Amino acid sequence: MSRSPFLRRRALALPAAALGLVLAVTGCQAVQTTETSDASRDDVSTAAIGDQTIVEGGDLVMALSAEPDRLDPTTSSSLYTRYVMETMCQKLYDIDADGQIVPMLATELPTVSDDGLTVSFPVRTDAEFADGTPLDAAAVVTTLQRGLDKDDSSRRSELGPITDITAVDDETVEIDYSEPFAPLTAALADRAGMVMSPTALEAEGDDFGDAPVCVGPFKFVERVPQTSITVERDPLYYDAENVHFDTITYRIITDASIRAANLQSGDVQVADSMSTQDVESLKADDALTVLEVGSLGYQGLTVNIGNQDGVGTDPVQIDTPLASDATVRQALSMSIDREALVASIFGGLYDPACSPISPDSPFATDASDACPEYDPEAAKQLLEDAGVETPLAIDMQVSNNPDTVRFAQALQAQVADGGFDLTITPVEYSTLLDVQTRGDFEALQLGWSGRVDPHGNTYNFLSTGGGNNYSGYSSDEVDDLLTRAAATNDVEERADLYGQAVAQVQEDDPIIYLYRVRSLTALSNEIAGVSTYADGVVRLSNAAFVEAS
Repeated sequence: MSRSPFLRRRALALPAAALGLVLAVTGCQAVQTTETSDASRDDVSTAAIGDQTIVEGGDLVMALSAEPDRLDPTTSSSLYTRYVMETMCQKLYDIDADGQIVPMLATELPTVSDDGLTVSFPVRTDAEFADGTPLDAAAVVTTLQRGLDKDDSSRRSELGPITDITAVDDETVEIDYSEPFAPLTAALADRAGMVMSPTALEAEGDDFGDAPVCVGPFKFVERVPQTSITVERDPLYYDAENVHFDTITYRIITDASIRAANLQSGDVQVADSMSTQDVESLKADDALTVLEVGSLGYQGLTVNIGNQDGVGTDPVQIDTPLASDATVRQALSMSIDREALVASIFGGLYDPACSPISPDSPFATDASDACPEYDPEAAKQLLEDAGVETPLAIDMQVSNNPDTVRFAQALQAQVADGGFDLTITPVEYSTLLDVQTRGDFEALQLGWSGRVDPHGNTYNFLSTGGGNNYSGYSSDEVDDLLTRAAATNDVEERADLYGQAVAQVQEDDPIIYLYRVRSLTALSNEIAGVSTYADGVVRLSNAAFVEAS
């Protein structure tokens, strides 16, 4: 199948030196079209300070659309935790506005041995943790080892088949692998690369997330559950002269319309995840700026196939038609008109999605862009052939924010034509994260903010025992394809392998991919220096209040 001539891919370039350690993608029928001639769909990723005059100090308030989970980089699975950690816990690497992986606490991109089995990189020598502990290679080793060893770690499968981690000297970390692992640098540009104070880890252990200590422009002050998280400027930060706010308070406001009202009243200065229903009015407000950026992630419907004992345990097959018969899950997927849902619920601002690979990824292929055909009559026939009595009742748990509930209601009405009776159970977001980890659901609708390397969008969720395999899915074929894709540095080979994996996943449907958001962040023109990139994280570390023009 040929690629749609209307599909324009944003360049997410890889640093040449990191090609051996960064990215990936790919499976069914009609190709997704994600571009539009509407100029409003162009990315606006940054409200730059430019030549505006910075007003030093001040207390910023950001309206956060959901409460973060535990502030522990080793175990966290929430995008909103990454918002807060961005100011407190710097990573070894980061991505920039173009999707390039760039050094952060590491000073250079990794060096890889000829056989691909040994990776080394240097770390900063001028940084201190917020508790005064110096940053060095040994501290990095402690963090990475925790990601491998902690029983409830979500980072283990992100780091690959590591056999040893060593501090060669104070400045150099060396990692040995049993086989090459291409996605490492991308993993270290995410939570796996957030370096934690070894002093705090030793003192707090499993309670580290209650008062995290890292290297960052800001340091943790307090958390009021369901209400707010506050950080303050860290005087020990190595680049403290470029930090401008005194404090940042993340205020939990789950309703998008209330976030918008608080922004327009001046009670908050930044708000994430604005509703598509509010965007045009926010753009029309001369006192506000709206950032709009495409996502590498997805929103999907996860089906519990074998997660009876919690994530990371051996899958135990669930004995229901939806869990035990892939044909039933295929019928559910075929009952969903993704384009119609996106157009009607989100005004066309979002994009339909049928795989974990964004069409904007350098690893996207026709296989990863393909969608199952929308055919509710054929879906009904599949259910009849499977001997399933219709309508088949399914309970779907969803986040309780209004936009998600609206989408769920539209989905509920749509899949009825395919022979499904969908019951919607709204749940508070952080509770829903716990529900999916425990496996206490039949189906749930949640998303993933996306990573620059497809390994970060696939392996943890689809490999047997993966740290985010909430479905309890297990496929020897998919395990093999994803493992082989991570072990090669050849972009075309990786893309082909991911394409094969996605094709199989679309037959098994442990996750039914639905749509891809655009990150919609609104901010007062009283501040500048705020950015949102394709990883979905709102970056506030170097933002500032500015004088009115």
